[in-house]
Amino acid sequence: MAKKKQEDPPQGSPAWMATFSDLMNLLVCFFVLLFSMSSVDAAKYEQIVQSFSDTFSIFEGGGSSIGEEGVMISNGVSQLTDLSTFFSSMGMNDTGRPDNDVEAETPDDSNKEAGGKDGDSGETEGQIGEEGKEISAAEAKESLEEAQLKASEELAERIREMLEESGLAQEVDIDFTSQYVLLTMNGALLFDSGSATIREDAIPLVNKVGQILTRYASGTIEIEGHTDNVPVSGKGLFASNDELSGARALSVFRYLIDNTSLEPAKIKHSGRGEYLPVADNSTPEGRAKNRRVEVKVYNELSDSV
Repeated sequence: MAKKKQEDPPQGSPAWMATFSDLMNLLVCFFVLLFSMSSVDAAKYEQIVQSFSDTFSIFEGGGSSIGEEGVMISNGVSQLTDLSTFFSSMGMNDTGRPDNDVEAETPDDSNKEAGGKDGDSGETEGQIGEEGKEISAAEAKESLEEAQLKASEELAERIREMLEESGLAQEVDIDFTSQYVLLTMNGALLFDSGSATIREDAIPLVNKVGQILTRYASGTIEIEGHTDNVPVSGKGLFASNDELSGARALSVFRYLIDNTSLEPAKIKHSGRGEYLPVADNSTPEGRAKNRRVEVKVYNELSDSV
């Protein structure tokens, strides 16, 4: 019996393959559509490119890039504020030349690099602004003083509000400088004549000042005692206004240490005697103003340690 001849398979791709190809094309179109609707953060992309450029040197340009805050972001480290350390780590001196290339530097070159231009002074060297621009030492100092003054002003406003809420705003005068907020208490309210013992009716006032210092004083505190120019009585406990003013400042200091959580190491006390009057000692009103205790609350940006 003759065998049946086997039929040849149909030509072309199987039917399922055509369907699968159509499905893949639809998926590709779908993801292209999603990508076209998305947005790319150009700033982050640029930082990524610069980071790869600095670390692996796979892009052209190389070098170090400047971030939004005006600092180097090379290798993920802020280095622009420590140029000497950065150059030393690269085997260069502060002028950007190799350490062994001393002879290549001339006096003219060093003057140009320090001032930036011929005839310019070197006062602007080493100061970098927020936008990465070089600024002078005077401008940097002025900017710091403005920030310190603003910090003192904000601190004084918070203290004033606290005193007003307690009904003691009339008993304490408030002033401020770029370094500190000054609280002035009338000496006649705190002490009897010729005495350094705090009066009982003045205790609430000193307690409120202690609460203010505990809450707002994060730096140094100075307590100063002042008197008028009238000599103390020879029969008193103190031989001079210097001793009396120092004893009064010490009394306030001891009371605050015993009744608050302030750190003694942050508090200074001194007697200034009659040498820093704020009014005319020839009138009773002026002498009353000069008999005072001042408390200086230094702000966080002040130069005082």
